[in-house]
Amino acid sequence: MTNFLFAQAASAFGNGADVLVFFAFLAAVAFVAFGMSRNSGGDSESYFLAGRGLKWWLIGFSLIAANISAEQFVGMSGQAADYIGLAVASYEWIAALSLVIVAFFFLPRFLKAGIYTIPEYLETRYNKSARSIMSIMMMIMLVAVNITVVTFAGAKAYAVFFDGASVGGVALDLTFFCWVIGIFAALYIFAGGLKACAWADLLQGSALILAGAVVLFFSLKALGSADIGSLAAGSADAVSKLTADMGAWERFSTLNADKLRMNLPSWDLVLPVTALIFAIWIPNLYYWGLNQYIIQRTLGAKSLGEGQKGLVFAAFMKLLIPFIVIFPGMIALNLFSGDMKANAEKASATEMARFEEVKANPTSDATLFSFNRSFALTYPEKADEILAFNAAASGVNLDEAVAAAKEAGKINDGMKDEEMRVAKLAAIQAKATGAKTGPMLNGCDYDAAFPLLMAKVVPTGGFKGFMLAALLGAIVSSVAAMLNAASTIFSMDIYNEYLVNKNLDEAARQKKLVLVGRIAVVAFVLVGCVVAPMWANPKFGGVFKAIQEFQGYISPGIFAAFVVGFWMKKAPNSYGAIALIACPILYGALATFVPSLDFLNRMAVTFGVLIALAVVMSIVCPRKEAFVQATDESKAEFLKESKGAKIGGWVVVALTVVLYLIYWDYDLPMF
Repeated sequence: MTNFLFAQAASAFGNGADVLVFFAFLAAVAFVAFGMSRNSGGDSESYFLAGRGLKWWLIGFSLIAANISAEQFVGMSGQAADYIGLAVASYEWIAALSLVIVAFFFLPRFLKAGIYTIPEYLETRYNKSARSIMSIMMMIMLVAVNITVVTFAGAKAYAVFFDGASVGGVALDLTFFCWVIGIFAALYIFAGGLKACAWADLLQGSALILAGAVVLFFSLKALGSADIGSLAAGSADAVSKLTADMGAWERFSTLNADKLRMNLPSWDLVLPVTALIFAIWIPNLYYWGLNQYIIQRTLGAKSLGEGQKGLVFAAFMKLLIPFIVIFPGMIALNLFSGDMKANAEKASATEMARFEEVKANPTSDATLFSFNRSFALTYPEKADEILAFNAAASGVNLDEAVAAAKEAGKINDGMKDEEMRVAKLAAIQAKATGAKTGPMLNGCDYDAAFPLLMAKVVPTGGFKGFMLAALLGAIVSSVAAMLNAASTIFSMDIYNEYLVNKNLDEAARQKKLVLVGRIAVVAFVLVGCVVAPMWANPKFGGVFKAIQEFQGYISPGIFAAFVVGFWMKKAPNSYGAIALIACPILYGALATFVPSLDFLNRMAVTFGVLIALAVVMSIVCPRKEAFVQATDESKAEFLKESKGAKIGGWVVVALTVVLYLIYWDYDLPMF
């Protein structure tokens, strides 16, 4: 496999320095990961929590490396290339604030409890049923969604770069790179657990920040030297404002003026302004405070103070991410809109052929057609044809459907033409109860933004090799973190609680837990690599949106269970399990019966209902005694908070507010 990669890398790069840098970086990561974790398999604490000895700087870089991967470099830069633009930075800047909250409100409780996994805390607060339900939910989400989506996104970046090449009869395609990523990630987690992950992340976390800066630099350079006639933007009006004497930054600001804002109107289906007030906090606080594969690094902290400093350090780095991920995504559309449209046309060719055939020869097939915003923008006439066809085929009066949607507030006169077409499509589908729809027609492959920059903008001479290595490292780091988390949950919350031989002595039990964790890593990576390619289907709306959408089935319930557990001391023990089970039912019902509600506000509604339920249960059937978390006096020094982290936390809060004030569009109608 390495020979294949080396041979094709040499062909693709055309420069020996790139090949040398690429493999030297991967070798360094492997050397550090294996070397620093060679004694980490002795017991469950050393394997799953790095012996609870991680320092703040290691925690900070590890948090960033585990978080930033192809999901951001491919998915987030893709959304930035789309109309969403800088608004998607809310996931990063709200994350910075969330990290500060986790440092001072969540982490002290977790470290005081001495837990291995986040679900374990629910047994402390509620009961064993709540712990088991959350463990199963989180393990399924990690394996079926997180691992597969990140693996797919990373593999797509490499597949676009190598552009259908093959070596020795082996195609360097999406499936091939899914296996490369999965196997590399599984190898060092299998050997060294969390400690191997953390030390590898030290290199990979710093490298990906530098790599993002490299891409931004060369992207701006390419934009500044490009022929004006070859450039594109979301609006033709922006292109007409360009002049020959403009520098790179002025060109960028002119072409993307309508995207350099943090607010989107309330009718937006991805990130409406209403979501910023409340809804976006749910996935952020869940992700940074309750998601095992992220918070596991802080559970392995040497002390509470070290964990808090690590979280605040990561928060500072999160403020930088939009500039090195989102800005390049916008530039990619300016430079390569034609390539993105060609990719989308190829992916949608089969469904378009079906439309032309059914339109010419109507059949009894009741399957309707579906398109997204980019299709409506790129092919407005074709979108209108589809609207007319869907209405006729389903027996829906289009004018009546639109009128009903306007009355329900789902269509607003302030919408742009492409937004209006998508809203009309949703109005028809809402009236055509039970009608099936085919694959989503896409007008522009925005997820190709970062891969195109990597292939066409970053030069050879070592830069391209470093970029590819840093991206692979970031992807592998995230997949490794997820594998480690899923195996920890299976080993400690499921196997150790229900399946382990109770007659084993402690030493034998510890060895068994580590062995089971390693077997779980192998099993989970096999599932991930097999399932990952399915995310290529356009119906998922891009990898970043997909992973957020699916998280909604569990995150509001988990967040509600912990919020109630922390601050509603009289909430009954049965509430934990009820909230976890009710969440996917509520969220799924909203997705089915209120499809026009964006997924963030869907999370907010679900969370609100669950909190209301907690209030009712606390009144009707409260705990006999208020919950008080036990304190171990011997841990006083370990649980001492960091004053420096508190100061840093306030600085992060102030900087975040300033960034929102700078990039808020005060003239844009919101409602």
